[in-house]
Amino acid sequence: MSLKKGRVYLVGAGCGDYDLITVRGKTLLEKCDTAVYDSLIDDRLLVFLKDGCEKICVGKRSGRHSETQENINRILIEKAKEGKTVVRLKGGDPFVFGRGGEEILALQSENIEYAVVPGISSAVAVPELAGIPVTHRETSRSFHVITGHTKDDFSAEKFSVYAQLDGSLVFLMGLSNLKYITESLINYGKDTATQAAVISNGAGFGQKIVKGTLESIYDDVRNAGLTAPAVIVIGDTVGFDFSQTLKNPLNNVSVTVTGTTGFVQKLADRLTAEGASAAPLDFLKIKEYDDNKAFDDGLQNIQKYSLIVLTSVNGAECFFKRLCGLNIDIRTLLGIRFAVIGSGTAEALKQHGIIPDIIPEQYTTESLAKKLVESVNEKDRLLILRAEKGSKTLTDLLDQYDVSYDEIKIYDVIPCEREPYDVDSDYVTFASASGAQAFFESGYTVSDKTKIICIGDITADTLKRYTRVSFGIAKTSSAEGIINIIKEIENEKI
Repeated sequence: MSLKKGRVYLVGAGCGDYDLITVRGKTLLEKCDTAVYDSLIDDRLLVFLKDGCEKICVGKRSGRHSETQENINRILIEKAKEGKTVVRLKGGDPFVFGRGGEEILALQSENIEYAVVPGISSAVAVPELAGIPVTHRETSRSFHVITGHTKDDFSAEKFSVYAQLDGSLVFLMGLSNLKYITESLINYGKDTATQAAVISNGAGFGQKIVKGTLESIYDDVRNAGLTAPAVIVIGDTVGFDFSQTLKNPLNNVSVTVTGTTGFVQKLADRLTAEGASAAPLDFLKIKEYDDNKAFDDGLQNIQKYSLIVLTSVNGAECFFKRLCGLNIDIRTLLGIRFAVIGSGTAEALKQHGIIPDIIPEQYTTESLAKKLVESVNEKDRLLILRAEKGSKTLTDLLDQYDVSYDEIKIYDVIPCEREPYDVDSDYVTFASASGAQAFFESGYTVSDKTKIICIGDITADTLKRYTRVSFGIAKTSSAEGIINIIKEIENEKI
């Protein structure tokens, strides 16, 4: 048993899109040692987990294999006794049909410390984001949340009460029992003309809404082909349509973002801000070289260089991290110029108080090489710090013009161990040739309906070797470049 005292946080993930989680919940995800999560959460929440965090999926989805509640309780107890800080991440709110109470009773029985972080319940948020208020002063001053999942929920005595309630009725997990629910309410006196709605995959991409009456809604939903998870709302407030009128450029567009965690998170956040549903696929990780004598020697003799060239955000972060590791004062860089490939790398330098001297107008390796050739003289010596599989375009052009440089490979980008799958979103993005190669060689595939967006001609040439799916090339080597070309394609559809 670990000497470190473990603890468990029951965190409500909210419903639907990942950014509906609370700030407190996100902070705990970033710090925890183990995350125990349900299938209903948005996978983008897992991006917040730190490197090395243990991930345990326990299912909890209707009709699919999942751990028993007893086994989930056992996992929480075991991990806490190992001294871990555990986040039990639950869809919606832990106490709204989330069985959070059962988990706390199990923790109490073992004297394990715990805390609860509330989440936005689908009972309120899903109807709300579908334009249906669960209360409204003129029509409904109360709402009642009912589980529609098990046989115990469907006694005649209960439905005789439900049918007489004023206000809105909200059934969770009840889609497979919709026919029984509507017929029982009618049998016990609810007006057949009472308005009803079913929201499938609410509060996220792919949301579908069907409205009707208590009498018609079962057939309406069956004809529309709605699937679980779904929320059922019955009552006069269904007649309102408070759907948002503010539209973003990429509403109803789905994008799978591939790459390393840092890049994926940055691009996914930007796409989400534009209204897209961005699914992170951070299947790559940065492997820094721990024993890199050439790198250490270069930094310890940094004054022999007049220009440092950084071709990626990852390279910039490795550079500053190693400077600190070697206890080299940043003032040692006085008089040395910096060249970067694009705005992202430039921003990484600015975080450390350095404004780059050279940045090409087009954020490509070829443009950077040409800019360097124009900017240096025979007395200059360049230090190029880059990835293992960096494009040869840069060094080939420098060699052609006899530019003096040292090139040091300071990190590699390698695939994570994950189960590959077929990407079927509207778009999938690739930021590098090495990333595209690793994607397909790891076993991932792209559906025929998906359009590929990539950065640079070199990445495009690599993609042509693996797929015939159509693709577009971003005009600038940046997250903004990817977003702009997706917007252009979408605008052509209008």
